[in-house]
Amino acid sequence: MRITQSMMSNSMLRNLSNSYSDLNKYSEQLSSGKKITRPSDDPVVATKGMSYRTEVRDVAQYKRNLSEAQTWIDNSDSALSNATSALQRLRELAVQASNGTYEEGQRSNIAEEVDQLKEQLATIANTQVNEKYIFNGSATNTAPVTINEDGSTTVDFNSNAVNLTLSKGVDVKINVDGGAVFGNKLFDDLSNFSAALRSDGSDEDLDQYIGLIDENINNLVNERADIGARMNRMDLVESRLGDQELSATELMSNNEDAEMEEVIMNLTSQEAVHRAAMSAGARIIQPTLMDFLR
Repeated sequence: MRITQSMMSNSMLRNLSNSYSDLNKYSEQLSSGKKITRPSDDPVVATKGMSYRTEVRDVAQYKRNLSEAQTWIDNSDSALSNATSALQRLRELAVQASNGTYEEGQRSNIAEEVDQLKEQLATIANTQVNEKYIFNGSATNTAPVTINEDGSTTVDFNSNAVNLTLSKGVDVKINVDGGAVFGNKLFDDLSNFSAALRSDGSDEDLDQYIGLIDENINNLVNERADIGARMNRMDLVESRLGDQELSATELMSNNEDAEMEEVIMNLTSQEAVHRAAMSAGARIIQPTLMDFLR
């Protein structure tokens, strides 16, 4: 086959164009740190990258959910701890009032403290986190307990569970059933206890409130035990999410990130090849009339 000057020039230009393309590819890898800068560079890497990025974003959202769940649980546990202290004080007062050594006026003083502790328990039942009532189920915008002007209480708890997704297919309840701890029974028992103290009831009448307060304390202890179990589970979920985040990030990095040492070597080698191609091309291009006239 006869090789013409035109064929040699076209071949040289095509090879130079390919060489420029390789230089551009290695330069982009070096500046971006990524193997590819557009899906068309490598569709397989791009498809895997989208999958890995979705997994990383999912794990990040699960961690945000977990943080919110822990905030609810921690605040619930703290509030129930304060409620426990109030109920234990009420039990002490019930024991003191029923031992027969207190006079009528002294029992009225005890009744005053009982009323104050009842209001404190109502305040705890209306605990808010981020302006949400954490003991009122899904009705987080409504206070579940109201102290009326005559000292009576209006109790209306929502019992719906509040769940958050902490991992794929794993929904965990984050709220406490406020009605089980701060329900009508608690406030009715305390109202009756206060009234009995003011009416100078017998020691036997007052003694029954020790048992009633114990029942309320047991209700509270049961809820705290349930919270403790969920806190332990969340610790395990947090550890698992940390492992998933590390694994997903590593897979994404292995799939997308360029090996910088390899890229630098490829770029250096390609620069040498390109300079050689340019030098060879300068010899192939046919001299023009102007070259002879110089």
